Amino acid sequence: MATQSKNDTSTASVSELSHFDSTGQAHMVDVAAKQETHRVAIASGYIRMKPETLAIIVQGNAKKGDVLGIARIAAIMAAKRTADLIPLCHPLALTRVAVDFSIDEQKASVNCTAQVETVGKTGVEMEALTAVQVGLLTIYDMCKAVDRGMVMGDVRVLEKHGGKSGDWVSLIDA
Repeated sequence: MATQSKNDTSTASVSELSHFDSTGQAHMVDVAAKQETHRVAIASGYIRMKPETLAIIVQGNAKKGDVLGIARIAAIMAAKRTADLIPLCHPLALTRVAVDFSIDEQKASVNCTAQVETVGKTGVEMEALTAVQVGLLTIYDMCKAVDRGMVMGDVRVLEKHGGKSGDWVSLIDA
C-alpha cells in the first residue's frame, strides 16, 4: 500500500528519480545549491513477539541486559552511521536523535519511534528509518534465544519537515 500525504501529486517515473543521472547511472545527489533549513523526520515500526518474550523485556529479566536501553543506544548510533550503510546518503551532522519505545501488551509488541533532526541541505528520513530498523533488530538479537519467531513490520516515515518541499505527514494509519 502506498503512503499518501498532503503533498503527493503524482507517481515519479524512473527518469525522475534523483539518484540516477540522465544516462541511468547512480550518483549522489548534488545538494550544494539547496538552502540549509531545520529538518525533522519521524519514523516508526514494531516488533511482535510471544507474550512471554514481551514479559521478559518489560520485567528486565533478559540474560543480555536492559533490552530497550541497549536498543535505544543502538538506534541512536545507527542514525549517526546511516551514510556508512546506505550507499548514496549524504553524511549529516545530526543535531538530535530521540528514540522511544512503547509496549503494546494487547498485540505483544514493542513499538519504536525515532525523531531525527539536523540543520542542513538534505532531509533526515533515511536516518530516522535506519534508527527504527536497528532498534528493532537489536531487540530481536537480544531476545532471539527465547523467541526466534519475532516479526518486525510497518517501518515507515510518519512525518518530515523542512526543506523546499516543506511539511509532509502520512495520512495512512498503521
